[in-house]
Amino acid sequence: MGKFVECVPNFSEGRDLSKINAIVDAARAVPGVLVLDVEKDADHNRTVLTFMAP
Repeated sequence: MGKFVECVPNFSEGRDLSKINAIVDAARAVPGVLVLDVEKDADHNRTVLTFMAP
């Protein structure tokens, strides 16, 4: 198995779905990136995006 890098950035947006979707779409548009999870938290206005790439 090859080596991969996992990134788990937090974004200060958990309510505006258009902004959240734009962030996720930007990650997915990068060749080789696999989005593993998106956790939205409207109460704390945060989104955690988990993705990996070679």
